[in-house]
Amino acid sequence: MIQIDGSFGEGGGQILRSSLALSMVTGKSVRIEKIRGGRSKPGLMRQHLTAVQAARRICGGHTTGDQIGSSTVTFEPGPVEGGDYAFGIGTAGSTTLVLQTILLPLLCADKPSRITLDGGTHNPFAPPFDFLERAYLPLVNRMGPRVRATLERPGFFPAGGGRIVVEIEPAPRLSGFELLERGDLRRRHARAAVANLPASIGEREVAVIRKRMAWSDEELDIDRVTSSRGPGNIVTLTLTFDHVTEVFTGFGETRRSAEAVATHAVQACQRYLRRSAPVGEFLTDQLMLPMALAGEGAFSSIGLSRHAETHIELIRRFLDVPISVFAGPDDAKTITIG
Repeated sequence: MIQIDGSFGEGGGQILRSSLALSMVTGKSVRIEKIRGGRSKPGLMRQHLTAVQAARRICGGHTTGDQIGSSTVTFEPGPVEGGDYAFGIGTAGSTTLVLQTILLPLLCADKPSRITLDGGTHNPFAPPFDFLERAYLPLVNRMGPRVRATLERPGFFPAGGGRIVVEIEPAPRLSGFELLERGDLRRRHARAAVANLPASIGEREVAVIRKRMAWSDEELDIDRVTSSRGPGNIVTLTLTFDHVTEVFTGFGETRRSAEAVATHAVQACQRYLRRSAPVGEFLTDQLMLPMALAGEGAFSSIGLSRHAETHIELIRRFLDVPISVFAGPDDAKTITIG
């Protein structure tokens, strides 16, 4: 059984989710201790417990310690089975983070899957649905599987109540690829989504983007969301290149001005544009796991976060695959696998 210290590196929930995913794809049992030991409130929270339960269900595995607040979980996987699954977090916890746990094993399952996830779809400190749909899944689909995600209902923090449906056509094995250049910029688009809040919030956010980025009115949208259970606001800037799409976000919060929300997304986009590497900080972290499972490939990143560095060390505990990191110009890093 592989022993994992959940407090090492960035010390968050990613260690739990990736350990479960790697356990299922390798068939190796795992014991994770000091779960979320680097957080102010360590242990399993609702969304992490849902991830453990989802992992157990798709493979018929055995778990101990799967309860709210637990700091230690053991997981003994069984064979992963595709199928029709539904998981409800019960809070505004992130549906995309729960999906992280089970997506990779289901990409190589015995049959197609349809996953329904209820909870938060646009959460601070988690990949929003827009990032999943536009940035991450197109790269996963380049590896052989076919994955399609649908946002049936948005769910903002703290009300939640969102729903996403993910349909997966698996592949016998994943094929890696090289992603070393962006290619030409084909499209840029900004969207200010406002749910159960004054439309003026979106108007102020779009005005910031227009001024700071010099984008045209045709590249700016305000979306009045009417299907959300509670209030919410998110700004997304999307850059579509020949070989990659990147998404940058700003989340509305209590006592945070519309201008501050838009500025956060704009600054992230500008940092990316000042570099030449194709893969941004968050996409780097997400891309490592499927690429490592493929056992081959390379991509150039604008830099490695602590999350990404932790991910590399975790992957090495489960997979016997070489992972090398080379420094490039503008602080870029090229990650080579295989």
